[in-house]
Amino acid sequence: MKKILILEDDPAIANIIKEKIRNTNFFDSDLASSLDEAKYKIENNQGGYFLAVLELNLSGIQCSEFIDYILSKNISPIIFTSEYNDEIRDRIMSKKVIDYIVKNDEESIDYLVQTIERIYKNQFVKVMVVDDSEISRQYLVDILKVQKFMVLEARDGLEAISLLVKNKDTKLIITDYLMDKIDGFELTRKIRRHYSSKQLAIIGISAYGSGLLSVKFLKSGANDFIMKPFVEEELLLRIRQNIEILEQLDAYQRLSHVDYLTQLYNRCFFFEIGKKIFENAKRKNLEITTAMLDIDHFKLINDNYGHDIGDLALKHVAQIISKNLRASDIICRYGGEEFCILAINIKKPNDFKVFEKLRLLIEQSRLQLANREISLSVSIGVTSQVFDSLEENIKHADELLYKAKQQGRNRVVVD
Repeated sequence: MKKILILEDDPAIANIIKEKIRNTNFFDSDLASSLDEAKYKIENNQGGYFLAVLELNLSGIQCSEFIDYILSKNISPIIFTSEYNDEIRDRIMSKKVIDYIVKNDEESIDYLVQTIERIYKNQFVKVMVVDDSEISRQYLVDILKVQKFMVLEARDGLEAISLLVKNKDTKLIITDYLMDKIDGFELTRKIRRHYSSKQLAIIGISAYGSGLLSVKFLKSGANDFIMKPFVEEELLLRIRQNIEILEQLDAYQRLSHVDYLTQLYNRCFFFEIGKKIFENAKRKNLEITTAMLDIDHFKLINDNYGHDIGDLALKHVAQIISKNLRASDIICRYGGEEFCILAINIKKPNDFKVFEKLRLLIEQSRLQLANREISLSVSIGVTSQVFDSLEENIKHADELLYKAKQQGRNRVVVD
């Protein structure tokens, strides 16, 4: 994993930054207290640096040369300094640094670390720029690439729609207002027919029109609007805010769908999505296999080792199930130590083979504790029939699970 380089001549501040970065779990960091030491570390770090945090005497010529040197090594710099005036800020930002953060208290350190975390996440975020002016479009693309976004370009609204079809995971679109074929208003309206503002953010931009232009954009479905010419940092803050709102909404939705302990789907969401799959199976568009899985003698684990170890056992089994079934299979923690699985298009006799393999993997695994290891086993009931409802399918699989327990546990019973 690449590291962060921190150039800071105050050891106390340097160590605070290093520790806060380490706590993000994304990066470790190297410290340097002088330009020469920083250069030495850059030249001798074979893994390279993801970015550099630089405390510099910004009014000095040596500072400008060092930023150029950092950029020549494909290292993105964040300037973190107590020295500030508008002239220096403009000169530094023109060099395409990630950010210029004024160092004045611990809150500024927190903002620095949040920025580093944001830059890391940006690598996995697609942003589309839509503008029929090549100069304007390239200006925005360059800004976004410095922030390490995955950037898509469209020359007009029609191209943007075509590009979005191929990149459905796009999280943000920045669109100009005045364009040929489809203007920014119409593009926004077309996108909103398929993507809500909770799924994809749209920022409108324009150099023309009155203050009412922003109102028209927002009423068309945009999340935000900014007039040209804009301050680059304002645009970046607007982008950051919109993406972080989407991430928070995704996290809330995920929490409503996922069991907090095992990170599998919860029972409520299982029925929500499972019923749609079941209806497809009834129409013979696909085949389904329903399985109920139960950890054997789970009460004894809780009684002998405590509920904390019981929780670890649940997570251990959940991880094995997740790793050894397909992404298309729906897996949920059904309740207590029970798991329910809805597998797609597994034909007989493969249904037995799939779940027998899963049973063996769990039996052969060991739950590693500090001073001991625990063996686990599971019983599984499996049906490939399609009854009148998903509930009936689950009930039948549960009856087969009960047979597996009656026959001595640690086995798979299929119908």
